[in-house]
Amino acid sequence: MPDPSESLNLAIDLMSQLRNRGHKAYLVGGCVRDRLLGIQPKDFDIATDASPGQIATYFPGAFLVGAHFGVVLVQQGQARVEVATFRSEGEYSDARRPDEVHFESDPTLDAQRRDFTINGLMEDPVSGQILDAVGGLADLANKTIRAIGHASERFREDHLRMLRAVRFAARLKFDIEPETGLAISRQAAVVQSVSAERIREELVRILSEGGARRGLELLDELGLLAQLLPEVKAFQGVEQPPEFHPEGDVWMHVMMMLEKMGPPPLPASLAWGVLLHDVGKPSTFRRAVDRIRFDGHAEVGAEMARAILGRLRFSNGDLEHITSLVANHMKFKDVQKMRTSTLKRFLRMPHFEEHLALHRLDCLCSNGRTESYDFIREKLTEVSAETLHPPRLLSGRDLIEAGFSPGPGFSSALEAVETAQLEGEIDTRDEAMEIARRVLVAQGC
Repeated sequence: MPDPSESLNLAIDLMSQLRNRGHKAYLVGGCVRDRLLGIQPKDFDIATDASPGQIATYFPGAFLVGAHFGVVLVQQGQARVEVATFRSEGEYSDARRPDEVHFESDPTLDAQRRDFTINGLMEDPVSGQILDAVGGLADLANKTIRAIGHASERFREDHLRMLRAVRFAARLKFDIEPETGLAISRQAAVVQSVSAERIREELVRILSEGGARRGLELLDELGLLAQLLPEVKAFQGVEQPPEFHPEGDVWMHVMMMLEKMGPPPLPASLAWGVLLHDVGKPSTFRRAVDRIRFDGHAEVGAEMARAILGRLRFSNGDLEHITSLVANHMKFKDVQKMRTSTLKRFLRMPHFEEHLALHRLDCLCSNGRTESYDFIREKLTEVSAETLHPPRLLSGRDLIEAGFSPGPGFSSALEAVETAQLEGEIDTRDEAMEIARRVLVAQGC
């Protein structure tokens, strides 16, 4: 990842070159917002009255990344800066991109086509001058997310801006200005027309950049949660047994876990595991004679999580990872009773630290009992990687060479060998072969 200071130095150099050629040039957008808030920006963008052709001429080797929008990427080592020509925009007939753009010489026109006032600021980082044509400084001071111009128009132009408003409010701990919030509520249903990939990326950022609980609560208040994640909306009002969950219903339990996840950056997979770990509870709820029960909710939840993540176009790797967190979260209650081999297989699951972190949060946000967590932590100090993944004593080829024909029995035999090995019962090839023979003979192989 590039050093932000290198990107800032590159941006200052590029602006200096533009100004030396008689052009206006400013830092713009999120980098200005974050600098004014005392946050280190990750990216730096420049807006200028130089045309795309002029920019490309001034900076040989730059990449044209948005020809229609006049955006050029300048890279120097690891530092990257986007340089864009001031522009105004026409209608957004596809609710994502303007049908036409007009390159401008006035930075005010460029600021007015942006989404929120706090993102419409421009800065000269050398002099410290701030250009504020949209009231962004006041909204930064008042910790307010406000759409530029008419909020309903901004959201009709790009429906994803409704989720961006939530993300900024959650991460920055700002409030959404009432008219802006009302416009989101009135148009909430149209968010479903946004591509699954864009929705996924915004939800990932809401969950992992900080303020996840606040983000989910805002999605709910504004009507977006029911549109995008109705399975999570269904948590509300689902009772839990008070002896295990004194905190309240499933919604409250999950909100508390999101709040306690810790500061960013957070693994997005863990955040999604937290959000979805109890997604199977609403559909498995039953009031039994002894208490409220959710029989099989982890298994049901894993299938539901798979469907949700698939709907949001998660990669296969991320889908399997998060689904595994959901599927396995209830197994921790049995760790102290597991056979040694079963426990070792459990401990060597991929991404086990995230499984363990999810379990810890689950405990802290329910009855507070962490005996299983403490037991696992102690076990992890006792076992080595070689103990969890011992060298293989036998292979299928060995069984073939011993005179057995390949078939389904091979898997059972090799699993029995590994179990004995994990239990500490065997450590030689001859002992392994004896166990395999017994299994295969018993199966008639």
